Amino acid sequence: METDVIVVGAGPVGLMLAGELRLGGADVTVLERRTVPSGESRGLGFTAVAMEVFNQRGLYDRLANAEPARQGHFGGIPLDFGVLEGAFFTVRGVFQYQVERILEEWAAGLGATILRDHEVLDLAEQPDGIVAEISGSAGRSTAKAAFLVGCDGGRSAVRQRAGFDFTGTDATREMYLADVAGRHIKPRFIGERVPGGMAMSAPLEATVDRIIVCEDGTRPSPGRQGVTFDQVADAWQRLTGESLHGAESRWVSAFTDAARQATQYRRGRVLLAGDAAHVHLPAGGQGLSLGIQDAANLGWKLAATIRGWAPDGLLDTYHSERHPVGARVLRNTLAQGMLYLTGAEMDPLRSVLAEVVAIPDAARHLAGMVSGLDIRYDTGQSPEHPLAGHRMPDSELQLRDGSRTRVPALLYSARGVLISTADPAGVHSAIAGWQDRVDVVPLSSFPLVAAAGDQVTMAALIRPDGYVAWAGPGYGPLDEALGRWFGPPRPAGRGQPPSGPDRVSATA
Repeated sequence: METDVIVVGAGPVGLMLAGELRLGGADVTVLERRTVPSGESRGLGFTAVAMEVFNQRGLYDRLANAEPARQGHFGGIPLDFGVLEGAFFTVRGVFQYQVERILEEWAAGLGATILRDHEVLDLAEQPDGIVAEISGSAGRSTAKAAFLVGCDGGRSAVRQRAGFDFTGTDATREMYLADVAGRHIKPRFIGERVPGGMAMSAPLEATVDRIIVCEDGTRPSPGRQGVTFDQVADAWQRLTGESLHGAESRWVSAFTDAARQATQYRRGRVLLAGDAAHVHLPAGGQGLSLGIQDAANLGWKLAATIRGWAPDGLLDTYHSERHPVGARVLRNTLAQGMLYLTGAEMDPLRSVLAEVVAIPDAARHLAGMVSGLDIRYDTGQSPEHPLAGHRMPDSELQLRDGSRTRVPALLYSARGVLISTADPAGVHSAIAGWQDRVDVVPLSSFPLVAAAGDQVTMAALIRPDGYVAWAGPGYGPLDEALGRWFGPPRPAGRGQPPSGPDRVSATA
C-alpha cells in the first residue's frame, strides 16, 4: 500500500484531516483499528471557531439539531459568551458519533480511503518516506507514505512509536460519565457543587440524560480499568441522594484531569493532531474543537508540501502556530478544574472571579479564550494590519457583479482567497503567478471597516484555513505575503503545480 499521507485514527480529527488533505490534492489513507465506529459521544458540542471551520467546508448545515448556546461558564462561574459577536459557549445537540459519520461521508466522498480493522504496530522513517507495519483481519502488511499523522487519541500508539515527548501533569482524580435513559433527572447544566463533589446533568434526547460525577477523593484507577454503571449510580446517589439504579445505561466511561502536551507536533515525517498531541480536562467543548482546528491548520500545509508548492518552512508553522494554542487550552482547563472541582476552600476565589467576570473586558477576555476567537497567528506582515493573523469574520460580501455571498462559501475548496475592491484586471495581473493556488474575488465594498481599523482597507488575503494572511494596502507588499504563504509564483504558462493528483471537488 502506498499513498501520500497515512492518517492513523478515524475519529473526528483524523476524518477532518483526511478531507482537508483531499481538498488540497493529496492522496490519503485513514487506518482505524476499530472494525466499526464506536458510537460513543465523549464530546457533545464544540466552540465557535470549530463551527466556523465546519461552515467554511459546507459541513455545518449537515449537523442536524445544532444549537449554539450563549450562556456558559468558566470553571463554574456563569459567563455570557455573547459579549463577543459570534461567540457562544458551545453548540449543543450534536453527538460526536454524528460528527464522525458526517465527516466520514465527506472525506470518503472526496476520495479518501478509510480502512477499518487496521492497527499500526510499528513505524520506520526512511529518507523518502515513512513505512508503517500494520495488523488487520487479513494478517500483517506494510504501508508507505511521504508523511504519517497520528490522530489516534490520548493514548496514541503513533506518539509512542515515534518517540514524541508528552509532558505535563498526571491525573489526580477520576470522573465518571454516563448516558441514562428512562429516568427524570434534575438538570444541572453547568454542574452543581454538592457536599462531597460535583454533579452535572443535561438532557440529550427526550428520554436520555448525560450525567457527569466528580466525587472527591476518587483517584485514577490503576491501569484505567473499565467503569461499570453500578459504580456511577452509587457515586451519583452518594452525591445527590437520587437513585439511578435499575435505569438503562446507553454508555458509561471514565476520564481524568491529566494535562499533557507533546513538546513537538512534528518529528520528521510524523506529525500529531488532536488528543494525540494534547490531553486535558474537558471543559466547554474545547477538546473536540482544538483537534478540529489542528486538522484545518495542518491539512492545507501538508497538502501543499505534497504537491510541491509549499514555501520553505510552511509545514513547520503547524507546530509554531498550534502548539501555543494547545498550551493555552491546557492552562485554562487546569484553571477551570481548580475552580470547578475543588471544595469550599476555593469559595473566596470563586466569589472574587465572579466579580471580575462582571467587568465587560474581563468577560470578553475569557469568552475569547474559551471560544478560540482570540487566536492570532504571526503573519510576518510589517507593519501588521489589525485583521492580520485573525480569522476572517463570517460577514456578507457584496461582489462587483451585484451578487452577494458570505466568507465561508469562498473557502469550500480550501484554496487561498484574495478579496479586493481594486480594479479586477490589476489584481489578476498582480497575482498571476499564484492563481493556481489563490482565487480572486472582486468586491464592490470591503466589509468590516470598523474591525479593519481604518477607512482605506480594500483587500485581504485569506488562507485556506480561514485566517487573514495579509490586509491592505499600506501594510507591506502583497507579493511578499503571497510568497510567504503560497510559495513562489509560477512562470507564465505554468498554471498547475508540477506534481500530485488533480484537485478534487469541494462538494463531492
